[in-house]
Amino acid sequence: MPDGPTAPAERAVERFLAAVHDRDADAAGACFAPGARYRNVPHEPVVGPEGVAALLRPVLARSEAVHWEVVTAAYAPGRAWLERVDRFRVDGVEHAVACNAVVEIDPGTGLITEFRDYLDLGEWRTRTAGVFA
Repeated sequence: MPDGPTAPAERAVERFLAAVHDRDADAAGACFAPGARYRNVPHEPVVGPEGVAALLRPVLARSEAVHWEVVTAAYAPGRAWLERVDRFRVDGVEHAVACNAVVEIDPGTGLITEFRDYLDLGEWRTRTAGVFA
């Protein structure tokens, strides 16, 4: 396990990614503080653990497997920056899209307080070709 000033941020990201990989929307939501915001830019944010779970549930349930591959990560106390390739296997076909995230974490609780995902919406629509419609 990570140790040092960035450890809470690293642990929070690891816990969230593990829940996503397990396709467990409720566990992913539980990584967020009450009132936390998750925003898939350019869409409006969802708020709180329940909002995050509701946002992720349809995509995770529709997927046979999910792996958000971290290409590059940088951590600071209370913050993480992640360059990812998000991979979703649906009906035996992998759909992958590049994504960047800025994650803010409350070091005291280890819960995510803000999660901003940035991706090319056109690329997402092309690569998923209506699979998650």
